[in-house]
Amino acid sequence: MSATIAMAPDTRLRRVLRQLARQPGTLLAAAVVLAFVLVAVFAPLIAPFDPLRSNFLAVRRPPSDLHWLGTDEVGRDVLSRVIHGTRISLMAGVIPVLVAVGLSVPIGLIAGYRGGWVDAVLMRITDAMLAIPFLIVAIALAAFLGPDMINAMLAIGLASLPVFIRLARGAALAVRAEDYVEAARAVGASPMRIALRHMLPNMAPPLLVQASIMAATAIIAEASLSFLGLGQQPPAPSWGSMLNAAQRHMVAAPWMAIAPGLVIFVLVIALNVLGDGLRDALDVKRH
Repeated sequence: MSATIAMAPDTRLRRVLRQLARQPGTLLAAAVVLAFVLVAVFAPLIAPFDPLRSNFLAVRRPPSDLHWLGTDEVGRDVLSRVIHGTRISLMAGVIPVLVAVGLSVPIGLIAGYRGGWVDAVLMRITDAMLAIPFLIVAIALAAFLGPDMINAMLAIGLASLPVFIRLARGAALAVRAEDYVEAARAVGASPMRIALRHMLPNMAPPLLVQASIMAATAIIAEASLSFLGLGQQPPAPSWGSMLNAAQRHMVAAPWMAIAPGLVIFVLVIALNVLGDGLRDALDVKRH
């Protein structure tokens, strides 16, 4: 029955690609995100120095021909640490979102499809979770689990659950009312088949858009947790921990904070612009 949806998958994909091609800002954002991904993948080849190697003869050196972004408080190359820190930030943007989507979509799908008391109970629990600010939940969970990068990503993913649960539930409610779902019920399809075969694929577009936007939020959250000492632990490079170290040397060595702060800003802006572009391209009602 899902084949009876307005357009075939390949036609829908071509339409989305055409819409994206008409949005130069979205294409630029996608190129920026892709550049960060390539930097993360090839970090050992790109970084000019070992990000963990100290040089006490070059402590807090300003940017130069040798150290393009200067050195930090123990003589480590800031550029090399920013490059290697890209891996942590991208992991922090992807893994928590995967955790949140994997746990929240089944809950939202059940709530939206079943309705009744099941929906009421799940949504009241979700509302209670939404009453607490996202970052406060992430900090509390990270502190409870212990200062570690894996724990920080798990905390961010769990703190993101309510947003995805409500989004998945809303998408399920919208899809449940479609004619092809009613037709599937009429021919005797089981609730499991209806949910997985007919509803879930058509819930994907809003979830994809939210995932790209939430990835930017997760990157900021990881930087915040690392800044507080609850994320990536020194001496491993992380943009948040680099900002934490730089706060004590803002006057003498401002370049220590400028580099990690700027890359966080650029990546987060690119992910948000990409999310907005995907939302416009995937919204059938706009075309």
